[in-house]
Amino acid sequence: MNHITDQIRAIFAEANVTGLLHVRALAPGSGEISVGADRPVVLASVFKIPVALAFARAVQEGRVDPLERVILGSKYRVGGIGAGGCRQDLEMSLGDLAMFMLTLSDNAATDLILERVGVDAVNALLSELDLVETHVGGGCLALWETMFEDLGLLPESGFEVMGEALQKADLQTVRALDPRRSLHRSTPRDITHLLSYIWAGRPDTQANQMVRSIMEEQVWTHRLSSGFNDSVIVAGKTGTLPTVRNEAGVVTLPDGSSYAVAVFLRSQSLEDRQPKADAAIGHAAYLAIDNLSKQHVDA
Repeated sequence: MNHITDQIRAIFAEANVTGLLHVRALAPGSGEISVGADRPVVLASVFKIPVALAFARAVQEGRVDPLERVILGSKYRVGGIGAGGCRQDLEMSLGDLAMFMLTLSDNAATDLILERVGVDAVNALLSELDLVETHVGGGCLALWETMFEDLGLLPESGFEVMGEALQKADLQTVRALDPRRSLHRSTPRDITHLLSYIWAGRPDTQANQMVRSIMEEQVWTHRLSSGFNDSVIVAGKTGTLPTVRNEAGVVTLPDGSSYAVAVFLRSQSLEDRQPKADAAIGHAAYLAIDNLSKQHVDA
C-alpha cells in the first residue's frame, strides 16, 4: 500500500498543499487507504453533514416538520452563497433550507437549521456513533465570531476587513484554523465512519436516505467530482476556510461499489481560487478508489 500513499502525497505536494486522506470501501472487508487518517483536521463546512443527519433524525422522529415555513431574517443574512447572500428577508421551508445547507453550503440555512435542532443533539448523535474525535461547537456565525475575536476585530468590521487582517496575522493564533481548537473538528477516519453509517448502516433509515439524496445533488464539481466522469455518482460536501480546502463524500462506481472519502488539505496561500489544490482532492480520491476497486476484483 505504501506506493499508493506515496503517490497520493506526491499529488498533494505537486499542488503545494499538505493533505490527509481516508478512503474506505463500504462493502465489508474491502479495504481502506490512509494518509494520516487519525490526525485532527478542521472540518470547515464538512460539519454540515452531521448537522444534516441530526435534522433528518428530528424529521424522522416527528420533532421537526420539514414543510414548516420560516423567515430567514437579517440575523442570518451576513453574506455568502444562497440565503445568506439575499438582500431581503427570505421565507422558505425547513426542508428546503436543509437542501441549501448541503447542496450550496448555505451558511445562513445551516445556522437556522442548527438553531432548530440544537448543538447538543448533533453532539449526542456523534457520541452515539462513537465519533469521539468529532466535535461541533456551534454554527457558522459562532465560528466567524472566534475569527473576528482572534484577529482583534469587532464582528461589524465585516469580512473584507477580516480578509485584510488575515494577510497580516499569525494564522496559528486563529482558533478556527486550528484542528485542535476549532469549533468544528474531526479526523478523516471519523468522517468516513460517519459516511459509512449514512450509506451502509443497518437498518437503513429515512434519515439516512434523506441525507444521501441531498448530498447527491451537491452543485460543486471542482473538488471530489473532478476525479470522475459522469458514469460515477458522487455525493459530497465541501469545506472551505482560509488555507483550508476539504471535501468528504461517497463515490459509487458503475459496478455499484461505493467508497467513503474524506480529503482535508491545508495551503500556505490565502487565495480564494486554488485550482491545483481543488483538483488534487479529486485526483487523490480517484487514485485511492481505483486501487481499492482493483484489489476487490483481484480477490
